Amino acid sequence: MPHYTFYTNPMSRGQIARWALHEAGAEYATVLVDWADKPVALLAANPMGKVPVIIHHAEEGDRVVSECAAICAYLAEMHPERQLGPSDTECADYLRWLFFAAGPLEQAVISRFMGWEERDPQKQGMLGFGSFERTMDTLDGWLGAHDYVCGARFTMADVYVGSQVDWGLTFGTIPPREAFVAYAERLQARPAYKAAKAIDNELIGKTRGP
Repeated sequence: MPHYTFYTNPMSRGQIARWALHEAGAEYATVLVDWADKPVALLAANPMGKVPVIIHHAEEGDRVVSECAAICAYLAEMHPERQLGPSDTECADYLRWLFFAAGPLEQAVISRFMGWEERDPQKQGMLGFGSFERTMDTLDGWLGAHDYVCGARFTMADVYVGSQVDWGLTFGTIPPREAFVAYAERLQARPAYKAAKAIDNELIGKTRGP
């Protein structure tokens, strides 16, 4: 039996979790989720009905993990042999940017896409991201000076942060700044990225048909 059951839809954030599973070298079985007919087992695991969700079939019982950033961090913890988690000196950067991407970055991108813009500086202080421009400048400043989230070494945080950047560049929700493009290109060259993308692209092609 595979170590993980992976609930996903190829046209979703499930692409992030699949990449993470491949980076971790995890054995997993995929359950494709139809938006109009969600499996009972998925709803039992995650009542929100969201994907991705992984169920880790551990010796002491099943463990459910949802939320892409959490899935990435969990897989790094469960597969220490892959050295995807942070060292003591990398931990601050690893956690900082993992949560930055899950919070301010995603909020800023979605708010801009939805047309929710707050220009009053005082009210911006109530928002987790402040403003879209401030969020982009902050991330740009870091990636312009570092190859990866933790410096010179790839970690699982790059799967999540990198997916946000990669997705944003593809769909035009993140500006194609030099540091963002270079970062995305480094990640796209990874074998695990290519393998995971190939699977999801094939599934998307089958869904769309000839």
